[in-house]
Amino acid sequence: MYRPLARFGALAVATACLVGFSGEPALSSEAIYIRSTEACPTDPEVLVNQLLADLPSYANRVASRQLDLSHQPLGPVTSVLVASPPDLTPIALATLTPDASTPPTAPHETLQQVFFTTLERQYRPAQTVDLQQHHWLFLADAEDGWYLAMLYSSLAPAPDAIAPRPPTPPRESSEGIVGQAVRLWLRDCRAGAVFPTSEGEAIAPRDDSSRP
Repeated sequence: MYRPLARFGALAVATACLVGFSGEPALSSEAIYIRSTEACPTDPEVLVNQLLADLPSYANRVASRQLDLSHQPLGPVTSVLVASPPDLTPIALATLTPDASTPPTAPHETLQQVFFTTLERQYRPAQTVDLQQHHWLFLADAEDGWYLAMLYSSLAPAPDAIAPRPPTPPRESSEGIVGQAVRLWLRDCRAGAVFPTSEGEAIAPRDDSSRP
């Protein structure tokens, strides 16, 4: 067993020596990338449109990593199908309290507000259920790029549900699947590792009911 390995090692060393003395130029130690980096957009509208185009794939990767295959039977498995175009019209936060004053825990007015909806499909043992989640996203603009500040989400049946129900009250969901997906995408964007959406790629028409 050891003799073939030793012979292989000797051949490798001999080959390296022959290449070294052949006069061929050494390979450059500088890294060569297949694709160059892309600057993260500074314009919030451009940034958010790229984010929402990539969001389903990021969210589904987060969901697959969290899937516990050791637990039987498996619980409902959710897949994000598509994200709507964004609505960047902000809400005056002071209007959300009875005395027209912003509470100390409220998001700061300088944060970028984004409203959007995700259409999701939940796979259960005997059926599939389509759902939509309305999201209220707050982004913070820092010197090195954009960061997720907080995310609120509200669950509702799909628009074509037979027995539609009102959306649930908004809940803080920064650590949920969509929140983690947004955070990961922004990290990749700051690193120059995401790329503009192709002209032929589109996302679903905006639904004005996307506000929680």
